Amino acid sequence: MTVVPDMLRLIVTAGPSSYALLDSGNGRKLERFASVVIDRPEPQAMWQPGLPRSEWAKANAVFSASGEDEEKGRWRIDKPVPEFWPIEVEGAKLRLRLAGLWHMGLFPEQLPHWQWMVSRLATVSAPAGLTPGTDASVGKGGRPGGSDTPKRVLNLFGYTGAASLIAARAGAEVVHVDASKKAIAWARENQAESKLSDASVRWICEDARKFVAREVRRGRTYHSILVDPPKFGRGPDGEVWELFDHLPALMTDCAKLLAPEGANMVLTAYAIRASSLALDGLMRETLRDRGGQFESGELALQEASGRRLIGTSLYARWSAV
Repeated sequence: MTVVPDMLRLIVTAGPSSYALLDSGNGRKLERFASVVIDRPEPQAMWQPGLPRSEWAKANAVFSASGEDEEKGRWRIDKPVPEFWPIEVEGAKLRLRLAGLWHMGLFPEQLPHWQWMVSRLATVSAPAGLTPGTDASVGKGGRPGGSDTPKRVLNLFGYTGAASLIAARAGAEVVHVDASKKAIAWARENQAESKLSDASVRWICEDARKFVAREVRRGRTYHSILVDPPKFGRGPDGEVWELFDHLPALMTDCAKLLAPEGANMVLTAYAIRASSLALDGLMRETLRDRGGQFESGELALQEASGRRLIGTSLYARWSAV
């Protein structure tokens, strides 16, 4: 029997209170990170901007890319921008800066994942006979929900540490893994900025697959595992990461690391350059004067066995009646 989801859920967020998506269109997005306004690429914004050009001209910095090649892009500073500036997210304070690949050090759309993770950690119950202060108990930083249970979090491809610091602030023991020495250094800066120097966070610069495989051999478990891989990357020793080739095996190993009770896992991938929202927005703008009905989603092929579906493309449909 084919297993078909009842619906595709759309999680909508405005991001942290100190962030705002001001406008989008023509392949760009206009955002405010605290006091700094940024104009950077957004290929999915195929519609027309809603704000006048005069508002876009107020941006402090504009990132110009050469087509899809982000490596060849550069920032143009039109108004003063600090070397770094703080932004608060769920009680953690992060240092933002204009980095390569038009990044800022924060993905504001991930806020609901972080809130969901903290809420799930608060439900973890203490095992019978657990003694605080043993290897199974939480270290410094407190305990979510007031329990002595260790709330263990593994953050893979952790970038600049927003999720790790939010989890640590909630009292979790966190292991943060990223292959970039620069990202780890940035995350440590964020830890100091957040005044969480005494929190239980291990910053590990290593290839995620190697680390997870070793944790499996050690028999370690985690209550929450966050997996946010790039489409392509390299480890600190030149290890190659290809999302479609390596993610299945990594997820298999991650499943072995999940605690027997109270566990959860979040998988995020930015490898796909479009979504049904992009097609839906474009079609609604194109046919805005026609009325009718719009429909958007994803097309999939069903395996001959009828057990699984393979997504092939996103779609948007419109009909007059």
